[in-house]
Amino acid sequence: MQTIDVIHAVNQPLQSVGASFYFDPATLAVGKELGLDGFRWYVLGRGGVLGDVEAAVVHAAFGYFHPAIVDRIWTSAAETMAPRDAARRYLGCAHDLGRARFDDVDGLDGFVEAARRVVEAADDAGLALFAGLRAEPWPDDTPAAAMHAAILLRELRGSVHLVAVVAEGLRSEIAHAIKRPDDTGVFGWDPAPAVTDADRAALEAAEERTNRILSPWFEVLDDDGRRALVAGATAMAEAG
Repeated sequence: MQTIDVIHAVNQPLQSVGASFYFDPATLAVGKELGLDGFRWYVLGRGGVLGDVEAAVVHAAFGYFHPAIVDRIWTSAAETMAPRDAARRYLGCAHDLGRARFDDVDGLDGFVEAARRVVEAADDAGLALFAGLRAEPWPDDTPAAAMHAAILLRELRGSVHLVAVVAEGLRSEIAHAIKRPDDTGVFGWDPAPAVTDADRAALEAAEERTNRILSPWFEVLDDDGRRALVAGATAMAEAG
């Protein structure tokens, strides 16, 4: 299996698994206990690895959202709970979901080992959200560590992709309108941004650039590691 094949094979499973805890009922229940609705819990919990920063810093790391939405949600949420504390509680929700879903999934030790190698190989320059998450400790048990790995690899690709979008001269809200046209309003863009054929071509180029940037970090894996990464990502997606 070639490196690019591995990158393509794990992309969608990890996108799904790595985001699966965001609005899971158990996650939302914890947020409610803390006085945070689902959207504020998501923004503060996911962005909290950046620390106690201005909303503009969070927007720079997230992209895609209207800046005013991030400002309103982040600022009000950070008044309720310290961002780093929120991030750790939020990750704790993810780890708990991993324990609930993946306890009986075979082969995850190999997946975690392979994911760690990719994560450690990555250059985090320009990848603030990934870097903040990478600084957080890994859980000791395999099901939770597998979820942690899925989130890290998802944020790695997401951070790289945002850099690639900007490098292609494409505004992030337009990239979002192309990929998720039904969600522009939720992200604060109403009316939705206009999209041109040139924009669509730029997004395709950004996807290719994303894969090129990621490739050297995935190339640290041998054949066994590549198979373990793909098998683990696929198995988790099926279990979820």
